[in-house]
Amino acid sequence: MVNDKKENRLNSESKKVNFEEDLKAEKLRSEDYLNRLKYMQADFENFKRRCDREIEQIKNHSNERLVIQLLEIVDELELAIKVGTSIEASQKSLIDGVEMTLKKLRKLLEQEGVIEVDCVEGKIFDPASANAALTEEREDCEDCTILQIIRKGYIMKGRVIRPSVVKVSVKSKQKTENQSK
Repeated sequence: MVNDKKENRLNSESKKVNFEEDLKAEKLRSEDYLNRLKYMQADFENFKRRCDREIEQIKNHSNERLVIQLLEIVDELELAIKVGTSIEASQKSLIDGVEMTLKKLRKLLEQEGVIEVDCVEGKIFDPASANAALTEEREDCEDCTILQIIRKGYIMKGRVIRPSVVKVSVKSKQKTENQSK
């Protein structure tokens, strides 16, 4: 029985030693995980800052290609003005130069996904792509028919970026009142 007690005490002490060793190992592993987590968090913070910087640079320079092409058009318009102010310049050459410049500008806008709003005189007014700035009472056409395009509208990549400004027809008030009676 004394031997059994000694054995139990030795087992209990060995379990205690094993437990302390396991506890130390777990503490070391826990500290290692904590250090790794701190490094990962720092790396993530650095990555986030770097991405924010890159996004800001992209925002600042995203239109650079477009601006360079627009500068070529500015040069051509300046040349057209210079030619137009010279005494021997003919109106035809000035008009031709401006038309060529306008053609180049439209091509550039098309490359960027910009197209004109399909707004035609005589067509029914569409408030999704046009703003009615003026109205005119008319008997010879339907209500809300486009009579005049004041300013063209444009769509960029499927979204209206500038609506057309139009003049639309409305039925005369007298005829409307008579029809409702």
